Amino acid sequence: MYEKTFPNKRYKKTIEFLKKHIPTTASILDLGVVNPFTEFMVKEGYKVENTKGEDLDIDTSTIQNSKAETVTAFEIFEHLLSPFTVLKSIKSDKLVASVPLKLWFSSAYRSKTDMLDRHYHEFEDWQFDWLLEKSGWKIIARDKWTNPTKKVGIRPLLRWFTPRYYIVYAERV
Repeated sequence: MYEKTFPNKRYKKTIEFLKKHIPTTASILDLGVVNPFTEFMVKEGYKVENTKGEDLDIDTSTIQNSKAETVTAFEIFEHLLSPFTVLKSIKSDKLVASVPLKLWFSSAYRSKTDMLDRHYHEFEDWQFDWLLEKSGWKIIARDKWTNPTKKVGIRPLLRWFTPRYYIVYAERV
């Protein structure tokens, strides 16, 4: 169904998870600037607003002032120094968030050309669960999936079997 409209497995799995837990009638605040996945959510019928590119470690005003029913955060928390502060500032009672998982055979991502595109955190699933719990969220559903590549080598082989992405649906406690 999605093979021709979704660029990769991550988009397909993410939209399927979102649709399973959040009705398309829900309004969404998506943490991060407008991006290609924002367009997929809109095409699926969601009303989506995004943060404006502000440094969410410092300025959470858009999050605090949002009236959205649900907050989504797809691969954003690893870029923040303090995801706890952002999670605590969310006023919505529903959260769908995904993070890249820490891979024992690969170091954290760091762009050599973009100073903002770096991972301060790559979580193990239990660490992300604990962060959500500590910041007032209860996980209702979760999923993980791999991110295989067509490259040759030990690391590409391990990516066929080792989950890379972790997604959760959580509700405010």
